Amino acid sequence: MLSPESAAVVRATLPAVGGALDEITTRFYATMFGEQPQLLDGMFNRGNQANGEQRQALAGSIAAFAQALLADPDARPDALLSRIAHKHAALGVTEDQYTIVHKYLFGAIAEVLGEAVTPEVAGAWDEVYWLMAGALIAQEARLYQEADVDPRHPWRQWTVVERREETPDVVSFLLRPADGSPVPPSRAGQYVSVRVEMPDGIHQLRQYSLSGATDGQLRRITVKRVASVAEAPEGEVSNQLHRTVKAGDELTLSEPFGDVVLDDADAPLLLVSAGIGCTPMVGMLEHLAATDSSRQVWVLHADRSPKDHALRADTRRLVEQLPNARAEFWYEEAAENAVGEAGARTGLMILDELQLPAGADVYLCGSLPFMRAVRSQLLQAGIPARHIRYEVFGPDLWLAHAED
Repeated sequence: MLSPESAAVVRATLPAVGGALDEITTRFYATMFGEQPQLLDGMFNRGNQANGEQRQALAGSIAAFAQALLADPDARPDALLSRIAHKHAALGVTEDQYTIVHKYLFGAIAEVLGEAVTPEVAGAWDEVYWLMAGALIAQEARLYQEADVDPRHPWRQWTVVERREETPDVVSFLLRPADGSPVPPSRAGQYVSVRVEMPDGIHQLRQYSLSGATDGQLRRITVKRVASVAEAPEGEVSNQLHRTVKAGDELTLSEPFGDVVLDDADAPLLLVSAGIGCTPMVGMLEHLAATDSSRQVWVLHADRSPKDHALRADTRRLVEQLPNARAEFWYEEAAENAVGEAGARTGLMILDELQLPAGADVYLCGSLPFMRAVRSQLLQAGIPARHIRYEVFGPDLWLAHAED
């Protein structure tokens, strides 16, 4: 609970602090990595540091948490905290790291705001930070306990049983535990972190959805090669995996985490994706097929072309196994390869062409522009916002900036 005294100070200073958060987080990361360079080895994403996304996500989450406390001092923004806690658990974040972050973050606040940071201001924002940190630490401890994970040793070796070329830019890796132990349980929609040693000796982590994991023997992750575009460099981990990993190699994985998981409900289900956002959807379809679900399921996917549509054949196969499922695909380029195929269209995803089922639960995954556009269409179609759940790859800039 935020004290009334601190709430008054935070309310008065939020415009100044919020307006300076980008500069504050820029200095925070620069100083922290300058003095604690080991944190870049296997903890922080260098790509997201370079493009500013991690900085934006941190700034947005702090501001969103402060605003939630001001709206209701006893409240906890559960969606924000759950999303962050699952990401942290997949990275092996430990309680002591919150003390390190606090030191450098509040040092950056003092540097940027100068004399405006009085003892009262520092104390009020310190209270906000530790309320957020305390809530996350508690959630992460519960997640580690449920997954039977020691956060000091969160990694496990997996052997690549098979490498499958899905499209020119997408590859799947089928994995089993290297020590021969049973595959731990997972939930449809979850992801794992993959820990990869880069050519310079630094370890980098990326999260990949489980695109298959129901037989209890193997796990599958499906990785899109991130190409260099304009000023943005290529994705270093995805390209390293594409270039170097083959059958018989080992990968280092975390246990599965993620809060956007398939609920066992009876409501109609919409699985809506674009590009590589299909991966958690295929994992959900696999679960539905394995459990002989009779649920009404609509699979809606947008891609550049049929040849770029990863796991397309798997999607069709799984839809055919479900008695009440249908698939609709949209391709930006003319869908010559899909001529005569039911449910294949040329163009962008337009949902008013369909009579969507009432009361549907929606799972959404793709680029932020795609998800924003489709979410607007879903709302216009009468689907309540609370029924729409989404997954993103990388920092959650949508949620952090409180788009809603």
